[in-house]
Amino acid sequence: MAATPAPDSIPAPTPPLQNDTAPPVEPAKAVINVAGDVPAGEMRVAILLPLSGANATLGRAMLNAAQLSLFELADKNFVLMTYDTRGDANGAAQAAESATRDGAGLILGPLLAESVAATRARVQEIGAGLNIVAFSNSREVAGDGVFILGFTPRQQVAAILDYAASEGVSRVVALAPDNGYGRAVVDAAWSHAGGLSETVYYDPSASDFSEQVKALARYNQRRGALREHRQALSGAGDAASLRALRNLEQRDTLGDPPFDAVLLPDSGKNLRTLSSLLSYYDVDAPSVRLLGLRSWDLTPNLAAEPALNGAWFSATPVEGRIGFEARYKAAFGGRPPRHASLAYDATALAIVLARTVDGANGDAGTAFNRAALMSRSGFLGVDGVFRFQADGVAERPFTIFEVTGAGIVVRRSAPQTFQRLTN
Repeated sequence: MAATPAPDSIPAPTPPLQNDTAPPVEPAKAVINVAGDVPAGEMRVAILLPLSGANATLGRAMLNAAQLSLFELADKNFVLMTYDTRGDANGAAQAAESATRDGAGLILGPLLAESVAATRARVQEIGAGLNIVAFSNSREVAGDGVFILGFTPRQQVAAILDYAASEGVSRVVALAPDNGYGRAVVDAAWSHAGGLSETVYYDPSASDFSEQVKALARYNQRRGALREHRQALSGAGDAASLRALRNLEQRDTLGDPPFDAVLLPDSGKNLRTLSSLLSYYDVDAPSVRLLGLRSWDLTPNLAAEPALNGAWFSATPVEGRIGFEARYKAAFGGRPPRHASLAYDATALAIVLARTVDGANGDAGTAFNRAALMSRSGFLGVDGVFRFQADGVAERPFTIFEVTGAGIVVRRSAPQTFQRLTN
């Protein structure tokens, strides 16, 4: 799916160039490095990825995605130069220096925040003036020439809390991992309109979260309230009281917790365990709604977890991702990791911007400058429409999904254009 600018709305994605109906186009170049002067009309873009080291598997998948974008969308004047960051800041800085020396007009990547910071520092030290479209989701490294494509928690939190409020759900508590991600989510939620009413943290590496969930659920207090109520009904002894007592036989607690939603920003095994514990301690539908973020979308078989039935979460649209995953699998024989779409979209973005200049009379400084990158109409990518804000963070609308026994369903689709968001 092409990252495509639009004057008034985001058009349909550009089909792959090898499509039978597409005009013949001379293939673009994919190279490791290019030395020497840049020929007139040639647009050189560098992509910095961890092709060795701990994240090499992800880095190579992202390079596959970038090459898929390259061969679907680019022409002979576009050159993608590949550099290995080795997965650390020093490697990223050296890669950035090589990319600058080889005539790059734009840098895509790197992946990790510390590598992005090192890349920016080296580019500024050299005085190259290059913009960087990085794959990080850390707001701390955005700005000052760095534009981040990653999915920041703040926008996901705003999307799910705004939707919940529109459905009358406003008393929200957070049950979050005690790490950088969990605290970023909680900070975003506290600063959002309406905020949170309470936060409970847990150690994400622990094997038992019972005490934290029990405390959040006010389980002991509600269980004590049930015991006292039963004693009062039993002591009354009249027929109505005895009927009411029988109706409480299957209850463990009395009364609802003092909130109507729990924000759960975890995923995988922890998400399943926490949701099950909440249900066990009488925090479940219909009195309490569970809310999640894009991390839920990374958890397989959500619908198979009964405790998540009826939960809502915000995530990127699925339409573009389905097509991307099919094309990636056809080209490389496997399913891409979720971060791979960032490399596809970044490359597509660079290709589209490169087309805006006038052939041999154009230059990378014009094609990839701040104004070009900050098109207010935005771009349509694998994960939906996006545009860069003044702080360098990619703005994205999110789809709201619901977990049901029959599968994941859409409750509110993400807009396909920024027009309705800004008009």
